[in-house]
Amino acid sequence: MESVWTENSRIRRREPLPGDMEAPVAVIGAGLAGILTAYYLKQAGIRAVILEADRIGSGQTRNTTAKITSQHNLIYDRMIRTFGRRMAEHYADANEAAIGEYERLILEKEIDCDFARRPAFLYSCTGTELLKREAEAAESLGIKASFGTDCELPFPVAGAVRFEHQASFHPLKFLAQMAEEVEVYEQTKVLKVKDGRVETGRGTVAAEHIVFTAHFPFINVPGYYFARMYQERSYVTALEGAKRLEGMYLGIDGDRLSFRACGDMLLLGGGSHRTGVNKGNRAGECGYGVLRRKAQEFYPGCREVLRWSAQDCMTLDGLPYVGRFSRRKPGWYVAAGFGKWGMTTAMVSARILTALISGRDCPEADIFSPQRHFTVQAAKELAVHGAYTVKGLAKHLLPAGNGSLIPNCPHMGCRLEWNPEEESYDCPCHGSRFDREGHLIDGPAQTDCERKGENKRNK
Repeated sequence: MESVWTENSRIRRREPLPGDMEAPVAVIGAGLAGILTAYYLKQAGIRAVILEADRIGSGQTRNTTAKITSQHNLIYDRMIRTFGRRMAEHYADANEAAIGEYERLILEKEIDCDFARRPAFLYSCTGTELLKREAEAAESLGIKASFGTDCELPFPVAGAVRFEHQASFHPLKFLAQMAEEVEVYEQTKVLKVKDGRVETGRGTVAAEHIVFTAHFPFINVPGYYFARMYQERSYVTALEGAKRLEGMYLGIDGDRLSFRACGDMLLLGGGSHRTGVNKGNRAGECGYGVLRRKAQEFYPGCREVLRWSAQDCMTLDGLPYVGRFSRRKPGWYVAAGFGKWGMTTAMVSARILTALISGRDCPEADIFSPQRHFTVQAAKELAVHGAYTVKGLAKHLLPAGNGSLIPNCPHMGCRLEWNPEEESYDCPCHGSRFDREGHLIDGPAQTDCERKGENKRNK
């Protein structure tokens, strides 16, 4: 199922890596974060080569709802209480600056990507206290935010927080033009990274600095990102015949619905669940079925023209990991765990990583650092995440079934679960996904599923 962005955009193909080479920086992954990081490094006079397993923008960039916003759910009140005002200001400033930097680049390079400034709202149908606290916290950090009760949604709300001067755009049109500014090698899957060498099936790149921007780091040790993140699936349906909205909306209630206009269509999102943990056992009881029912409830007679889903990396404390990969690997860097806010965080990541690699001061790096202090919330999430992993690994010990496919994830061996909405096998431990034949769709796994008899034949 293609997104609205892939329907009307084309990105020029690039050749694979031609063989062994050396470069100051190797970037793994040609999504928005990877392309922007290489671009800013080039502006700083540092050559970066990007290695992409598939095509530019073929990962999660193409599945976004493409909101460029500093409004990342209920975050600022909690951040002030957990990390302190100074670090919360760094987060707010970095994301607000990212919106402005997108606008600057788009105007300067005359990129036709439907960029538009518009307000972003958090809303609730049940209560106002959390929203009022969030509006007050955001405003205290310098964001133009306010609480109110007026709303253009097709149902009554108890209240909403409004962030001014946020934005939306067409991510692949933007990415296509920015990719023309950097050095990218497609169909070049990274197989192994050891110290300053990135090994691919096409050759090896020797680099002083190595940047992991491929959604979920496939290196387990050091970093231990497999224990510090899990993945969620969320769903989007593009509707015709629905009332156009000027603002972008996200609910904080249980259904957490998202609304955003896209040309003559309305993008309705929601139905999120942990990858590999499906809410229903039959198609129609999970994401798309929920969205279709809501669409007809809110906009009777509307028509679904497209539908797609996204995979989001969720961190233990709800903040991205951007910075040095591990204290044990001083030349490695990472940008991961963007949650639902990949567009803004991709820009923030690119600017932070460029500053770190080029040796410039970067005060805002503290709140994004993968080495930031471990919070109480993170400890609770770690326990929940660990329980899913233990359950998934325990199922590995059970019989594999009567089919030819052994339904265990090749990443760490967790038992895969069938997702009827996507017709895929999903890993509840770390979020890898495979089609019904066992072919890899999403990592951190790097190989297809095993089939019965393969081990014996390969020995």
